[in-house]
Amino acid sequence: MSSLVSRRSLLTGLSLVGVSAISACAQMPRQSIGMAAPLNPPPLEPAPEKAPIEDAAPEAAAPASPDYASMYSAAEDGGHSLPAIPVSKVDGRFLRQIVDDPTGEKPGTIVVNTTDKHLYWVLEDGKAMRYGVGLGRQGYSWKGRAIVQWKRKWPTWTPPSAMIRRDPKLEKWRQGMQPGVSNPLGSRALYIFKDGVDTLYRIHGSPDWKSIGKSASSGCVRMFNQDVMDLYERVPGKTPLLVI
Repeated sequence: MSSLVSRRSLLTGLSLVGVSAISACAQMPRQSIGMAAPLNPPPLEPAPEKAPIEDAAPEAAAPASPDYASMYSAAEDGGHSLPAIPVSKVDGRFLRQIVDDPTGEKPGTIVVNTTDKHLYWVLEDGKAMRYGVGLGRQGYSWKGRAIVQWKRKWPTWTPPSAMIRRDPKLEKWRQGMQPGVSNPLGSRALYIFKDGVDTLYRIHGSPDWKSIGKSASSGCVRMFNQDVMDLYERVPGKTPLLVI
């Protein structure tokens, strides 16, 4: 009976190891407990040696976590010096990452979800690259389908007359603010048109990294400068866009 108990204990332990450690990799050999052995059992033939567990196929490696320190590091671009984003101070929901596509749109489409403050670049195989965005009043003012008519590196920013009236200090930029790390449009801008008409809707970088994931007093769809640069390289002209 003690032999039976020992074998039961061994089998139970191996079963737990099989479930937790090597599931979906290598099956443990099938064994049956059967009936209790007699007190003086006949000699048994030597059992074939089993491959040690460590020889089993290794478990599939878990996907590596994104290297956010590198993704959001300081960069030199177009004669401008971008500062690093302090990722430890950013809500992880708004850092760039590949996710299951929640949009149902065809690959090669940009989708801006103004509720969750996420922008999706739809990929193949049911995936999407997700970016965090910040939204100003203009960012909430338009919804629908359109296209990226054109895109610009280090764009000039020209405040609308209505904005200058509200804030006279902006008068000096009436003819346009030169590109740079302090420019409200940041390192890149995508200009959105519908039926050939400018919607005045922009997807752009922002020098204010703290505004990503939040609502702001002005502006359209703001992104980390490093993120809008990544999106810029993926997006060709006439890319379809949906704002919901």
